Amino acid sequence: MVVQERDRHLLRELSTMRVIDREQAKIIGGFRSTPRVNARLLMLTKAGFLHRLFIGLVPGWRKSLYFLSPLGAQLVGVPRRGPTRKNNAVILADSFVQHQFGINDIYCRLKYEPIPCEGTKFVRWATFPLPGDVQQSLIPDGYFEVSVPLKTLAAFLEVDLGHEGLLVWKGKVQKYLRYMVSGAFESTFHEPGFRVLVVTNSDRRLMALRRATATITDKVFWFTTTDSIQRDGFWSPIWFRPKGDREPISLL
Repeated sequence: MVVQERDRHLLRELSTMRVIDREQAKIIGGFRSTPRVNARLLMLTKAGFLHRLFIGLVPGWRKSLYFLSPLGAQLVGVPRRGPTRKNNAVILADSFVQHQFGINDIYCRLKYEPIPCEGTKFVRWATFPLPGDVQQSLIPDGYFEVSVPLKTLAAFLEVDLGHEGLLVWKGKVQKYLRYMVSGAFESTFHEPGFRVLVVTNSDRRLMALRRATATITDKVFWFTTTDSIQRDGFWSPIWFRPKGDREPISLL
C-alpha cells in the first residue's frame, strides 16, 4: 500500500489516543464515508501498521478497536502506547479501553470541533508522565491549553468511572493543591495556574466527588458528567464547582 499523509496523521494520533474505534478514526482522519474508513483501517491492519482488538464474544456483534503496532510507531517516529493485548485478541470487556475512550472523546472535542467563542482556539494537549509532572505520584488523564482573548485556559483532565474510593479521591485533590503551590506547574507549563476538570459517569458520582472535594477546597476543581457533554457539548454551561447549588456554568 502507499502510505498517505492522512495515514501518518492517524498513526501519530494513536500514540496519544492509544486505542480508537472506527468513529474516532473518522474524526481524526477526516473521513466522510464509513466504507472508506473501514477499507483504510483494514489496509493499515493488513500492512502491519495497526493492530486490532475485538470487544464482544459473538461473531457479527464484535466491535473492532485499533491500536498502534511496533511497525506503525517506527514508521512515524512516535512512542508506542496502547493496550497490552495480542493482535486480533477477543475480549468481553476492558476497563482500560473504557477509560481511554472517555479521554479520547474529550480530546477529539477539544482538537477537532470548533470552540463556540470568537478568538478562542485549541493550543496543545499533553499526556503523562512528563518531566516535573505532579511529583510523579499523581498522573492526570490529560492536560490541555486553550487560548482565549487575553489569557490561556490551562486544565488537567480527570475521567472518573467511579472505581476509586472517596478517600483515594481526597488524596488526589490534596496532591493537586500541593502541586499548584509548589511552583512546579508554572516552571513546567509557563502558566500561572490551572483548573482540574472532572468528568464522571453519573450525577450521583458527581455529587459525591463535589462533597468530598468541598471538605478540602472550593477552588481549582470543576465537575460534569459524560451524559451532559454528549447532550449539550463540552463548552456549554454544564459545569459545577465543589460548593454551592447554583445553576451549572460554562468554562469560558
